[in-house]
Amino acid sequence: MTHRFRRARPAQMVAALGPVLVALTCAPAALAATLAAGAGKTYATPCAAIAAAKAGDVIEVDAASYDGDTCAWSTDNLTVRGVGGRAKIDLKGGAPAQKKGIFTIAAPNATIENFEFAGAAISAADGNNGAGIRHQGVNLTVRGCYFHDNQNGILGAPSVADQGDVLIESSEFGNNGAGDGFSHNMYLNHYASFTLRGSYTHGAKVGHLIKTRAQVSTIAYNRITDESGTTASYEVDAPNGGTVIIVGNLIEQSNESQNPTVVAYAEEGATNADQHVYFVNNTVVSDRAAGGTFLNFAGAPVALVANNIFKGKGTICSLMTATLTHNWTDAQGDPMLASPATFDYHLAQGSPCVDQALAPVAGPGKSLLAIVDEYVHSAKLEPRSVVGAAPDIGAYEYGNVASPPDAGPLPQDGGPDASAGGDGGSAPAGGDAGAPAGPSGEPAGCACSQTGAAAGGGSGATAWLLAMALCLLSRRTRPART
Repeated sequence: MTHRFRRARPAQMVAALGPVLVALTCAPAALAATLAAGAGKTYATPCAAIAAAKAGDVIEVDAASYDGDTCAWSTDNLTVRGVGGRAKIDLKGGAPAQKKGIFTIAAPNATIENFEFAGAAISAADGNNGAGIRHQGVNLTVRGCYFHDNQNGILGAPSVADQGDVLIESSEFGNNGAGDGFSHNMYLNHYASFTLRGSYTHGAKVGHLIKTRAQVSTIAYNRITDESGTTASYEVDAPNGGTVIIVGNLIEQSNESQNPTVVAYAEEGATNADQHVYFVNNTVVSDRAAGGTFLNFAGAPVALVANNIFKGKGTICSLMTATLTHNWTDAQGDPMLASPATFDYHLAQGSPCVDQALAPVAGPGKSLLAIVDEYVHSAKLEPRSVVGAAPDIGAYEYGNVASPPDAGPLPQDGGPDASAGGDGGSAPAGGDAGAPAGPSGEPAGCACSQTGAAAGGGSGATAWLLAMALCLLSRRTRPART
């Protein structure tokens, strides 16, 4: 018997699947809500809104000071966002929630955007480690925030070791630490991954500017600088090693630093599962008169050190088996940075580092570590392109002409009334890697979401359903067997 194959009629498939797809794609938005906090709003403070929120809700907090407002929560997938500028919380001597953090978060997922955290401190008997954010959940995203004058900026450990992902973007950390060497600008414990991008960390009190025990740590396109008169220890510390990718950063150690090492790796034992370190296209300046060691790599990692500028006295790398290539050191002469005294590490005209980099270089899994961005002060990024015959050594490309970023910026610090938000610090928020809002502030995503609803967490299932629908529309029907 001869079988004839007919293509399914798209109109019929759409008619049949349309109501189901609409219901499924819009369901997450319908279940979520946007709660407003601030003077004259439904909720007077951020924590009042957080207490009322349901899983997946968005809390929008007006830029203002909410001194003493501290809380803990386990409600999943909340987005807590300052609008019109940064929302500021300064504890001013008050105790943080659970004697842990201004925001103490045990939820599986949380996103914090455009907030300022200050004044978190607890007694030595309670741990001496009060934090702007104390994270005890699984996944955490922080964007456009400013952490200063806390015992820890962010202190985090996942609810299950070696799980969870932490992403910090376009944020500033300064003047955090209890002065005991055990508290830091940020301390991320045994997560699966930790990523710091486009951020500014500086001036910790005795502690480190960045400390991570994550299995995979990516530190990309940041300004990591002690600066004059501060007493930070390591600029970057990965005490248990792991896969550590440090690319495109400005790194500076001050003369007052209490530790002669700039970047430390596995100094407490190489206990993470993988031991690879990639240090590529950074500009590192040591202002320590006595010198020291730029890269102190312990254990036996596979280490690549390529395309970096090392300015100042000191041993470049302690690991004899590390691969060092296409770096610039004082032994070769002046790299000709624009203004090292003011931390402007752009290349000056005539710099010998122009067009001298090896690119791209092999990274994790033999992929290529292409340098795609540059740090812009304060706490922003811009795309980096190759100008000339080859890329330049260091964190900046001479004559770089940035293309427009893919996403719009987060609201910047300040707003119409600067006094409303208090002191916003020196780092306004940079680019937001998430989806931009739709018209009239409505969230991007499901076009039929109700007014005030936020796109919630079912996007993966929605995308799968849409893909299946498209697949069904394009299939040929199969004949029945006879």
